[in-house]
Order: sequence, then C-alpha cells, then structure tokens
Amino acid sequence: MTEPNITTWRKSTKSSGGANCVEVGHAVPVAVVGVRDTKDRAGGTILLSPATWRVFIDGIKDGGLSVS
Repeated sequence: MTEPNITTWRKSTKSSGGANCVEVGHAVPVAVVGVRDTKDRAGGTILLSPATWRVFIDGIKDGGLSVS
C-alpha cells in the first residue's frame, strides 16, 4: 500500500516533550488517519481508518486504555 500524502501533522496534546511524543495527521481526500513518532518521523506511520481512530480515542477517554 502506498502511504497517503499527509501534509499537516499536529503533536498530541498529551505529549509532554518526554520520550512518548506522537503526531497525528489526516490525509485528504483519502480518509486515513496517520500516527507517527515525533522523534523518529522516518520510522514509519501507522495508518488507521477514521472509524478505528475514533474507537481508539474513545477507549482512552473512557478509561478502557491506559496512556501511561
């Protein structure tokens, strides 16, 4: 699969400058959410559907997933 062109990335609001920083980007017009390590941007990108991304975020907000 060819990686979609994600031109705008934003750092997670939960990134504190420590070792666990991630960036999130949305590919347009392809409906894909990309997640990558801020400190290793060339290390690869996890690609998720918007629905899967929403389940992940809701799981964190609901306390079902630990972010420690």
